[in-house]
Amino acid sequence: MSHSNIVGGSTAKRLINCPGSRALVDKVPPRPSTSYAEEGTRLHNAMHAILSLDAKVEDFDNHEKLQFALGALNEIDPNRELEFQTELTVHYGGFLAGVFGSVDLIGRIGRRAVVLDWKFGDGVAVDAEENDQLLFYTAAAMRTPEARWALEGVDEIELIIVQPPRVSRWLTTPGRVKAFERTLYDAVQTSFRPDAPLNHGDHCRWCPAKPTCPAITGQLERAIATKVKAIDPEKMNYALAMALLAEEWAKGVRELAQTMLENKAPIDGWKLVPKRPTRQWADEAKARAAIAEMGFNPEDLMVMKSPAQAEKICGKLPKELFVSISTGNTIAPESDPRPAVSTLGSDIRRAFSKLEVK
Repeated sequence: MSHSNIVGGSTAKRLINCPGSRALVDKVPPRPSTSYAEEGTRLHNAMHAILSLDAKVEDFDNHEKLQFALGALNEIDPNRELEFQTELTVHYGGFLAGVFGSVDLIGRIGRRAVVLDWKFGDGVAVDAEENDQLLFYTAAAMRTPEARWALEGVDEIELIIVQPPRVSRWLTTPGRVKAFERTLYDAVQTSFRPDAPLNHGDHCRWCPAKPTCPAITGQLERAIATKVKAIDPEKMNYALAMALLAEEWAKGVRELAQTMLENKAPIDGWKLVPKRPTRQWADEAKARAAIAEMGFNPEDLMVMKSPAQAEKICGKLPKELFVSISTGNTIAPESDPRPAVSTLGSDIRRAFSKLEVK
């Protein structure tokens, strides 16, 4: 699934509030995909297959979330009147050239349009009211010939987010969508100015340019200069907000540094090392037998507990029952005794991914 590198549904809020972020983000190395993102993509593809290609829920993993999403759609459209399309690319044509995105579901019931977004992550709950991502898709759909049928002549537009186990719905009007489109247009034009403003706020949460953003680093420098013992109680709210910002900024710095090192961009004084290994069961059959001989229920200990937790209950177990495995890589100072990891394997995988299969 491709997205506009100017602005998309997931970045609309950030660009509107911080036009200068577009140029900063362009300079940041692309982040590697995460298991959470890949799982979300699989579930989106599953919903498209179920609703538009006659696939069955049983054909896919994570039945519970898919069943909830289908149940939510049945509540939204109890009489099966909704005509819809799924996974449709919508764009702004010549109004905003190069700006597009992919809407999960767009449809119509009588004189009401429906624009719906599936969110399968377990993180922050997202509301549909004044949601910039859904407004982005709706405004783009109004200008997309293949989607226009769902919005022409409607009296109201319902924006919906299905995020198991909750559903958020908001009714709005074509006029509100057009007002959003004008705001987006102004923000995109501003973003190409060399003096495009940078503004800090909750829209920074997922911004990959956070580690290098002057709007954030400047605030942190001023906050760090304040002695903690001298903070006025009335200013503690601000201080706590700065502490949260610092934590998020530090996390972003580490993620960016790791991406750079994985892409062979050296950072003086730092290296990529394997995470400290954790013990896992090497041979489950032998482990069950050993735990049973000690008078404990192996199912309770092995299914519910890690090897370390199991030993706290039943005592030391033979070393041959375990294997130590690193769960990935992390960054560390050059002084760390762990050896730097080789990225040869990832280099080979990247090279093969670029080969065309004839």
